[in-house]
This record gives sequence, C-alpha cells and structure tokens, in this order.
Amino acid sequence: MNKPDVTPGNEVNIDELLARYDRESDYRRFGGFGKWVVALIAISFSLFQLYTAAFGVLDAHLQRAVHLAFAMALVFLLYPSRKSWSREHLHWIDAILAVVATAMPLYIVIFYKELVYRAGMATTIDMVIGALGILLVLEAARRVVGWPLVTVALIFVVYAFAGPHIPGTFGHRGVQLELLVDHLFFTTEGIFGIPLGVSSTFIFLFILFGAYLDKTGLGRFFIDLANAVAGWASGGPAKVAVISSGLMGTVSGSSVANVVGTGSFTIPMMKKLGYRPEFAGAVEAAASTGGQLMPPIMGAAAFLMADFVGIPYIEIVKAAVIPALLYFTGVMIGVHLEAKKHGLKGMSRDELPNVWRLLLDRGHLALPLIAIVYLLVAGYTPMRAALWAIGLSIVCAMLRKSTRISWRDIIKGLEDGARSALGVIIACATAGIIIGVVTKTGLGLKLASSLVDLAHGYLLPTLFFTMITSILLGMGVPTTANYVITSTIAAPAIIQLGVPILAAHMFVFYFGIIADITPPVALAAFAGSGIARSDPLKTGIQASKLAIAAFIVPYIFVLSPVMLMVDVTLPKVLLIILTSTLGMLGLATAVAGYLLTHAHWLERIMFFVGGLLMIDPSVTTDVIGFVLLMVAFVIHKIRAGAQAKNKPGPMAA
Repeated sequence: MNKPDVTPGNEVNIDELLARYDRESDYRRFGGFGKWVVALIAISFSLFQLYTAAFGVLDAHLQRAVHLAFAMALVFLLYPSRKSWSREHLHWIDAILAVVATAMPLYIVIFYKELVYRAGMATTIDMVIGALGILLVLEAARRVVGWPLVTVALIFVVYAFAGPHIPGTFGHRGVQLELLVDHLFFTTEGIFGIPLGVSSTFIFLFILFGAYLDKTGLGRFFIDLANAVAGWASGGPAKVAVISSGLMGTVSGSSVANVVGTGSFTIPMMKKLGYRPEFAGAVEAAASTGGQLMPPIMGAAAFLMADFVGIPYIEIVKAAVIPALLYFTGVMIGVHLEAKKHGLKGMSRDELPNVWRLLLDRGHLALPLIAIVYLLVAGYTPMRAALWAIGLSIVCAMLRKSTRISWRDIIKGLEDGARSALGVIIACATAGIIIGVVTKTGLGLKLASSLVDLAHGYLLPTLFFTMITSILLGMGVPTTANYVITSTIAAPAIIQLGVPILAAHMFVFYFGIIADITPPVALAAFAGSGIARSDPLKTGIQASKLAIAAFIVPYIFVLSPVMLMVDVTLPKVLLIILTSTLGMLGLATAVAGYLLTHAHWLERIMFFVGGLLMIDPSVTTDVIGFVLLMVAFVIHKIRAGAQAKNKPGPMAA
C-alpha cells in the first residue's frame, strides 16, 4: 500500500504561523556571506558540546560561559531588535551587539584565574562587564523568548533593590548593586547557575538528538505509522493526530513548533473528514502539548527536575509514565466520542499504508529512541546516552537507501540543533537571574510560607493556589523557565505540607506545560486555530476540555504518590492502569456529553464523579467510583436502547 496522499493546506503559510506564535521561529534567514558566518558559529557550537560530552566537560563556570557565549552570538545575529527590521539582512546595531554580547561571558573564560583569585573583590571593570552582561541576557530573552519572561525577571531584580521599602513579610534589607551584579554574573548562583549548567551539558545534546531525528524523517514516519494503526477507525485522522503528535512532542520539546509541524498534515485531514475547525485545532494542540509529558525524552524542564530533585533522570521518566498515559488516554477517548457523536468515519484502508511494510521500510528510524531508553535504564548518564543516541540516529538512517542522509544533512543537523537550542539556553540564563535574586533575598521561603498561610495550612487550597501560579507564569513563558520559577517559589509550599519532593515538582511541571493550551494565552491552541482557520478562544477552550486529565491527575499523584511509581509492585501498577483508564473514560464521557447517545445531565455528573474517584489510586475510592460508573452506564444504556426503539425505521420515515 502507498502512504496516504496528505499534503499541508495551501491556505496556511507555515513559516508565517510559526513566526507569529513561536518567537524562536521568527529569525533571520541569511543568504551569502551571512549564511556562512551563522552556520560556522552554530556548527562550532554543536561540535564544542559534542567534544565536551565525549572527552569531559570543562570546569562548571567555564563550560557554562562558553555555552552562553555561543548562544548570545547566535541570538543577536539571528533575532532582530525590532519586528520591522529585515529577516534577510543584518542590521549594524545587531552586529555590534552580537560582538559585545559574546564578549561578556568570554570575559569570564579569558580572566577565569584572576576572577577566582579576587572572588568577592570585584573591580570596576568587573562591575561594568557584569552589569552589561545581565542587561544583554535580558535583551536576548526579549528577542528569542518574549516580554513575559523578561518582565518576571525585572520584577525580581526590582524586588532585590526595593526590599527596605517593602513592609511586612516580604521586606528585606535590600541588596547593593555591586553585590547583586557579582552574585548574578560572577558566581554559579545566578545566570551561570544550575539551569544553564543543565543546558550546557545534556539538554543541548537532547535537542541536537531531536534535530537529527527530524533529519532522518522520523516525523513523517510517525505520521504514516499513526495512519496505518488508527487512520481507519472512527474519526481516524484525529486519532492519527493524537498518536503522531504525542510521539513527536516528546522529541521536539516545543508545543507550538509541534502543532505547526504535524498539524499542517493532520488538521486538514480532520477538517476533510468532517471535524469542526475548533475541534481539529484543539486535538492537535492538546496532543502536541502533551508530548512534553511523554517519556522517554519529555521537555527540557524534565532534565532540570532531575537535577533539582536530586534523582537520576530515569526515575523522572518512570514517574511520568502513568500520568502521561492517562493524559493521552483522555485525549484519545475524547476524540473517539466526538467522532461517534457526529458520525465521523475513518479513512478507507486503501488510502492507508500497510503497517508491517512501513515498519520494514522505516521502522529502523525509531531504534535510537529505543536505544536511549535502554541506555538510561542501564545506568548511563543522560549526557552519555544522548551522545550515543545521536551517533546511532545517523547510523540507523544509513541502514537503508530510502532513508539515507547525506554528509550535507549531517552538517546541517549540527547547525539546526544549535539554533533550536537558543530559546532553552536563554530561558535558562534568564531563569538564573530569578533564582539568584531568590537565593540572595530569601524570597523562596517567604513565598512558600505565604502560600501556606493563604491556604490556612490546608493542602488542597495550597495546591489550587500553586496551580494558578504555575498556569499564570506559564502563559507566554517557556516551559523550562516556568518550571525553574515555580519550582523555586511555589513547589516549596507544597513540600512544607509533607508532599514528597518529586510529586511537588511534577505538580508544577504539569501546570507549567498545560498553560500552552489554557486560555486566554494558549499559544499552542492559537497556533492550531491558525492552521484550522478557527476561533482561537474556542479552540483553546476545546483543547482544555480534551486535556482535562492534565488538570486532575497532578492532584491525584500529590495525594497518592503511588501513581508516580513510588514503592509500587507489578500488581499495583496494573491495577492503577486499569482503574485510571476507566476513570478517564468516565471523565471524557462527562465532558463530551456522549457515550452511546447524548448523556443526560445527571448521567454526566455521575460519570464525572465516578471517573474522578477511579483515578484516585485508593481501594475505597476505586470501589465507590466503579459502582457510580456502572450505575451511570446502566441508566445510560437503558435510555439509549429506548431511544433506538422509538427511532423511526426506514419504512416509517
């Protein structure tokens, strides 16, 4: 069988859409000499990261300084100061700023020994370099990430100075300019702190790995495989979107980029089948956003979580498995019920590829993903596992002539990987400014205590306030930076109430990601609506309904960490998967208002409450939830049967 004839809708300019909703994609595309300069810097950046991964990283401060220097050079060359400036030619102001911005972290590299010797005794030149370096990091963040993150960082900087003038709990002695500059730029507690440290070691390598997977055609393989597996079912194209976007989302690490990448194929297919434009865009947005929750790679924030929590990355992966499966189960059930409600059928099997032939022809492209899981389980560090996986992705592509990549593709992968990492790097550096202020002023403990006091020491209200904080901070802020902020100022409040540290960090991680589909600033949903030509707000609301599991599951694993694979056995795992799946069916039915027929409001309430209780991993709640679901289903089935009996047949009609 040939693969389906599915092409992106011509009515949508993909590059324009990406530039609108994903600032990282709104970069200059040089020709001539400028193209070669950028390529040389980017390739050198990737080679530096590969070299240090293979032969050992530099001293922490040096490694991070070189890492940031490369990123700053590329950001100021690729991202113009003003939106109105050309995307094809370099403005002289940006050229000067690129040189100056690169020189700031290189100052640390060149004068490293002298800076170590006079630690705490900064010179005037040190202060000028440090202050300018901080300002240029914020300017780089404005260009590649956007104003929301910069605004948050500036608020924290102002707080550092305004401490003596703030009454009550949040007041402090204040921080002198010299001390703050030294702390933020010349120590590993600020810009060059843990977030940039994680970025300079294995986050970059995983992004590079994703770039090579893209070069090998893995994305197209995922779409074709999803078509082969689910394209024929009711609402087939929507299920294809869920599967393919979930698979690609774990590699890409960007909700918006994934929506545009896979949605350009899947959304037109869904609309052609009969799905409403709002629903088509919502399906793609919900699935693409959920990709950052899906092991084995997840988003860049997951690597930071491993470092913050102090556990191996593979433990983060294990903890994320069941919640991620629940999330996608909920989305898939919602899609299925929508298809049944509107009588939407799947694609003809003649239009679909043969799954076995597809696996035989291109299945080897997925071997690097399997390999990286094996390497992580075997005890390899994430950096070493990513290094091997990059090499394996190239080798696997060479196994068959149809998937073979050229030397030009290999070189281009180095360039694309470096460019794709810029948003994460700058977000990590900017988040370091926030962490630096928090550690210098003791704000983290004050905020945590205030959240607990606001909730009067009760866990559920504290969780609610933390959820709202995470979602608000996640609106327009990259997941990486959002997680760093919320894990610093919000997660400690939950931990104070006795919640395990992994559950607390996973809680803020979830809600930071789900902000991408939560109105009013739902960038992933807005990108989906741009392709679907639908109302952005309605698309965001629909995506939030499909992603209902993401709003509920975090509460459950905080209340019962067994869902995160903490102290569990195989029978417990199987029971959790079974009961949680039934629970998601109940919740999805309640949200969709349909199962066998349109559900009555009382049935919807019973399905919702029963589903909620089934997700909670407790015997008591499971039993009560199961009874509620069964009663609701029996009532629903009887009513559906009566409706079918009373429906006029063909002759009567």
